[in-house]
Amino acid sequence: MMNSLQSFSKLFGRSNGVILGMVHVQALPGTPRHCMPMPDIIKKACQEAAGYQSAGVDGIMLENMHDIPYLHSHAMGPEVTAAMTAIASQVRRICPTIPCGMQVLTAQKEALAVAMATGLDFIRAEGFVFSHIGDEGLINSCAGELLRYRRNIGAANIKIFTDIKKKHSSHAITADVSIEETAEAAEFFGSDGVIVTGTATGQPAKVEDLQDVQGAVNIPVLIGSGVNTDNVDRYLGASALIVGSHFKHGGQWLNDVDFGKVDDFMTKVNTFRQSGNSVSR
Repeated sequence: MMNSLQSFSKLFGRSNGVILGMVHVQALPGTPRHCMPMPDIIKKACQEAAGYQSAGVDGIMLENMHDIPYLHSHAMGPEVTAAMTAIASQVRRICPTIPCGMQVLTAQKEALAVAMATGLDFIRAEGFVFSHIGDEGLINSCAGELLRYRRNIGAANIKIFTDIKKKHSSHAITADVSIEETAEAAEFFGSDGVIVTGTATGQPAKVEDLQDVQGAVNIPVLIGSGVNTDNVDRYLGASALIVGSHFKHGGQWLNDVDFGKVDDFMTKVNTFRQSGNSVSR
């Protein structure tokens, strides 16, 4: 059986410096900012996914980022899961081979169900171990329930990448638990990879945090915020870089994707790759 690092490398075709482009799906039916008909939401998501694929990113992730304010999963209606399933199925149809993932804020089981139904490869999950206070309220550990659910629905092939010391959150209740200890707990509880972020969307992660976490675990370590063309060289030693805000017009996540910026970013990444400056763990 392959370990997490080997499995990651098999999925993405490389062990480090994987670039994941974010598709921030427009506000879905039932959410306060919803204004676009579903066929148009699907079309826009597909256009962005196809654009990322053409630009040469290594993977794509869909997220219901515009569904502000976010809900706990127990309060979220089935329309969100249904809508994300419809979107993901069409994205997978036009991008059948590129690795593709799903995040449903803050609904981990729902994300896993969508991924299973539409043939996606991974999800991003928050609150996997310990607890924190997010802007949605208290987020508790979901590892036990989520991994049992994954087994029960026959989705063991879908990887679960998990945030640790997540952005947009207070971690005062676990202030005596370091980021390394949090990563170790996530590994112990079966995470397929941990995600290190800055304090907010678009804010860079500390390079020291990346290095400390890489030294503490033997699973993939991803960067989940703040990567841009100017600092990408600092993070290429991570297993993957999730890039959203930087790829948007004006560097703002709520804007449309600027594929000129994506092309420039990938040109720089490929230059580093060809020169051998992307250091493997």
